[in-house]
Amino acid sequence: ARGLLTRGWQRVSDILAAVLTLLAIGWAVSFQRTIGLDIYPQQFFAAMLAITLALAFCTLPAKRNETRQTVPWYDAGFALVSLVAVGYVAVKYPDLVLMIFARPMELWVPSILIVVLTLEALRRASGWALVIIILAFFCYALFGDLLPGRLQGRAQNWQLLVGYMAVDSNGILGLPMSVATTIVVAFILFGVLLGITGGTSFFTDAAMIGMGRFRGGSMKIAVLASGLFGSISGSAVANVVGTGVVTIPMIKNDGYPAHRAGAIEAVASTGGQLMPPVMGASAFLMAEFLAVPYSDIVSAALVPALLYYIALFIQADLEAARLGIRAVSKEKIPSARRVFGGLHFVAAFAVLIYLLFWQRYQPERAALWAAVALIFTALVLGYGGVRPTLKQILASLSKTGHSVVEILLISAASGFVIGVLNITGLSFNLTYLLVQVGGTSLILLLFLSAVVCIILGMGLPTLGVYVLLAALVAPALIQLGVEPIAAHLYVLYFGMMSMITPPIALAAFAAASIAKSPSMATGIASMRFGWTAYLIPILFVFSPSLILVGTSGDIAFTILTLKSNHWNKISLKESCFGLFSKSSNTRLT
Repeated sequence: ARGLLTRGWQRVSDILAAVLTLLAIGWAVSFQRTIGLDIYPQQFFAAMLAITLALAFCTLPAKRNETRQTVPWYDAGFALVSLVAVGYVAVKYPDLVLMIFARPMELWVPSILIVVLTLEALRRASGWALVIIILAFFCYALFGDLLPGRLQGRAQNWQLLVGYMAVDSNGILGLPMSVATTIVVAFILFGVLLGITGGTSFFTDAAMIGMGRFRGGSMKIAVLASGLFGSISGSAVANVVGTGVVTIPMIKNDGYPAHRAGAIEAVASTGGQLMPPVMGASAFLMAEFLAVPYSDIVSAALVPALLYYIALFIQADLEAARLGIRAVSKEKIPSARRVFGGLHFVAAFAVLIYLLFWQRYQPERAALWAAVALIFTALVLGYGGVRPTLKQILASLSKTGHSVVEILLISAASGFVIGVLNITGLSFNLTYLLVQVGGTSLILLLFLSAVVCIILGMGLPTLGVYVLLAALVAPALIQLGVEPIAAHLYVLYFGMMSMITPPIALAAFAAASIAKSPSMATGIASMRFGWTAYLIPILFVFSPSLILVGTSGDIAFTILTLKSNHWNKISLKESCFGLFSKSSNTRLT
């Protein structure tokens, strides 16, 4: 938590955050070329990392749960060293990248500072889980030659290792940082502006007016609102916190048990990372890994995501029927006139989708133009009689910078994992082992991969989960003949399921804290509500037409077949869980 910093330090942190956002915007619109500045992308990534680390040490206390009143001297020192060490790499990068294997002191001294400071900032931002995994990878890089069999790796000199991690394009200045510093920052800015201009309230109100008049409307509102917000938020836990504070109390007030109120919100929020058109940060990275347009990823993810939410929506209705939950009271539903007054927010999404899919804009540029459209329509039309002020719009720059600190740190740290995999050959060894254990049985390999994905994903944020699994598990699936895009979506789905699968179900536990329900009961209920997410990835692996891979006839046949059978499957599953009673009306209303 940032806490309440003194005015001076608050101003410093806000300036750093605004500069972080402005640098990302400038790079996205190629401002550096306009002014004749010819630099390597890695120099830009290093500049962004320098500011990110300084901002992290200015705002994140050493103990995660304490409230910070001011910045202690040692954190001020860490911030200054971060700016100097990473700034040095940014300036001297063209020379340093040629010195990696020579291991001079002028390279490894700043490199070891960068590695240590990045891991400490990551620990403060997201906890010990990812840090421990990265340290384990470092240990493998240093002592991998001591392991037996296929896990034996090439041991690296520690000076070479830290230099490689800090400077090479396969280290912290690699692909994850590229995606985070451009695409992710632009979309987070769009999401922040959506909140400032009233767009978030509009979509919640629209969900309420659309679903509130049906039985179990509060639960359906949570499903719809979380799906809409979750695609932008970039984090399942952030989605739970952002929408759950409104939806969970509403669901409880309608008579649902607390653990189920939290569970439905957790599952709906987790699915937001799988719902086009934005899909959080992971989809952009997937497009880069697979070297395909982002629109191809979104198109492939659309039908599975719709199945996910249709199943969840039907379960919400059946749950309401079983418990006798009625519609939301009319007093709580906003007026249609108010909601129609915010339809201009849809125009911003229309601009985003048009530029992404029809004009084939780079995602970051499409997001920035959508942000411009959002600001313009909000200033002209407002929402609920309120228009954003210029001060609020300018404040979105610093708010965005603060919001992306954790994602940028995770992206930089993901480079450590990728770097170790590359320099040691571990990725090949793990792929070989998975294929050997799975043999020629794709079903067995899918099962093993699902278990590995859920275990590795426990306690990790979305982006970290995907990077880890894309490097370790997806290649094994591809080697046995799974379509590459299906393999990557498979690991993303099961990695996300760690958010609702006990014993470490971060999204479910966050929802439980809001619902004031037992964490484990909420986690188990989340697994029940999210059952389709465990099944859908298996379906599109064996039937790639579900992700729009194949002939038009195959795709149409698959979708029509699923449509005709989906209700029967839902009903059978709910019957098995004993959700129906003799007096329950199971007709959708």
